[in-house]
Amino acid sequence: MSESKRFLLRLDPRLFETIRRWAADDLRSINAQIEYLLTEQARRSGRLPRRRRPSDLPDTAPDEGGAEEEEIPWLAGSEFDAR
Repeated sequence: MSESKRFLLRLDPRLFETIRRWAADDLRSINAQIEYLLTEQARRSGRLPRRRRPSDLPDTAPDEGGAEEEEIPWLAGSEFDAR
């Protein structure tokens, strides 16, 4: 992941307190809450691409030919070994 950009942000005290309480409700830091709000708004406005959902990703299921299961050495012979 790339390093985040840092900058000074001046906020009205009432807005800061509102964001602080909202962040606490969502169990986020104030910084994470501000980033979340900005990211969501940028996505809604179409300026930031939406994240790809797993259903949007190409199908990676094994072939119908019956791919062999990978053996996990530490699992072989244990109670969790399905063989």
